[in-house]
Amino acid sequence: MNLTSPSQVKAWCIENGFHPNKTMGQNFLIDRNALVGIVDAGLSPISGITAPKVLEIGPGLGVLTEEMLSRGCSVTAVEKDPVLAARLKGALGEPSGLEVVAGDALDYIAGEGDLAKFDCMISNLPYQAGTRILLELVQKRALGSMTVLVQTEVAERLAAGEGSKTRGLAGVWAQLDYDVEIVRKVAASCFWPRPEIGSSVVRLVKHERNAELSADERDIFHRLTKKAFEHRRKQLGSIFKDMIQSTARAEQLSNDDWIKLVKGLLAGENA
Repeated sequence: MNLTSPSQVKAWCIENGFHPNKTMGQNFLIDRNALVGIVDAGLSPISGITAPKVLEIGPGLGVLTEEMLSRGCSVTAVEKDPVLAARLKGALGEPSGLEVVAGDALDYIAGEGDLAKFDCMISNLPYQAGTRILLELVQKRALGSMTVLVQTEVAERLAAGEGSKTRGLAGVWAQLDYDVEIVRKVAASCFWPRPEIGSSVVRLVKHERNAELSADERDIFHRLTKKAFEHRRKQLGSIFKDMIQSTARAEQLSNDDWIKLVKGLLAGENA
């Protein structure tokens, strides 16, 4: 089956009584140019590695999986839908470089899988759980790069800098340890079923600028920013009362600003 052919994908679903699940965010990529673009972007940061080990979350029918295998990658594909998980390896010709994990990606990230063994992640993340999956992964800091296809509004939040109206908790947490870049946009027409909004390819490449942060500092960073963005219309001085004296709002601060606040709070506690 040609996985970028809308007619063949639809025919397979009809023949097998399979209905894409909106709740699980199943929108299959059916555009060849977008497919090549996301795999190119995902493999670029690790171009010097022969036979890279790639984590894929939500492989669906296997369009990305097939392309990555054709380029010599070893792929571990985590698929929650039991029907799709059961068919994937056989449908792609039983490739030796493919391991299929049937289960929830959040469980896999939480401890069932060894994330450190992967050179990168390349995925068309499920719409409903995509942001949560990424936030769990960035906090693990185990992957050197992650290239994902997500809703454009999610990609913009992940990449937004301080002062941007789209700046939010997802971007602050992601940028603590990753440089985030929107690589390209992908039209809604490139998927079946067609979603209501477009998507974008976003690439996160790990940096070491904050590698020296202690576990306590990271914990306070996450708790502080979470509370601030829960009340994003308020000034920080109003949210944190006597702890922080500032008229700024959460989205106006850079990650360096947040780190300075964290270090200041810890210094005050230890004084």
